[in-house]
Amino acid sequence: MEESMADRIALIAGVGGATGAALSRRFAQGGYRVAMIARNAERLAELETQIPRARGYPCDVADLTRLGEIVERVQTELGPPHVLIHNAVAATFAKILDASVEDLERNFQVNTTSLFFLAQKLAPAMIERGEGAIMVTGNTSSFRGIPLRPAFAPTKAAQRILAQSLAKDLGPKRVHVGYITIDAAIDAPWRRETLPLPDWQDKRGDHFAHPDAIADEVYHIAHQHPSTWSFDHVIRPFAENWTLN
Repeated sequence: MEESMADRIALIAGVGGATGAALSRRFAQGGYRVAMIARNAERLAELETQIPRARGYPCDVADLTRLGEIVERVQTELGPPHVLIHNAVAATFAKILDASVEDLERNFQVNTTSLFFLAQKLAPAMIERGEGAIMVTGNTSSFRGIPLRPAFAPTKAAQRILAQSLAKDLGPKRVHVGYITIDAAIDAPWRRETLPLPDWQDKRGDHFAHPDAIADEVYHIAHQHPSTWSFDHVIRPFAENWTLN
């Protein structure tokens, strides 16, 4: 299947140094031209030198005016994306008396509103083409609330329900929507300096989800045969205690 990908475009929103970068590498390896969206222009410039066929577009996805301009640039410079991956995330970990309304609204803009916006912009070309995929990365906060996440969990739950609404609407139009819940700590470079327990450094292979492995799963789901499309996916390391039962 990868041999036929030479002229395909993947737009990845939320390209950080871990999962987003891995997703960009994986889709480039699959033959896609990759449009990478992130706030950090310096990181994008570095990734452009490392990933063939990838181009960076600095943007805060909460800024819908700027995001709309970026989408138009991508469509003009590369073409209408065949795949949208929404990996952007904003999080606040604080109890209700310590979090703010502004935290909640900012998280909602990044986690949910930008997905709504991008789907509206990109789905019409996918429908017209008769194929497309919208992949959304999430976490267990999309299924459950805990005391430290009143300004975060509602926005991820809304994101998942939005993705489900898109799946039911766009699926019959041959646009595959999938939601990938990552029930794990991700082996990001910055996390190695903030490990919760001293001996976790020796257990990263057991308890941490590796970005390249996450990217492989997202790539696989985005290319499922139309007769066996799936929506909800929960991925976790083999040693992880399940937080979703």
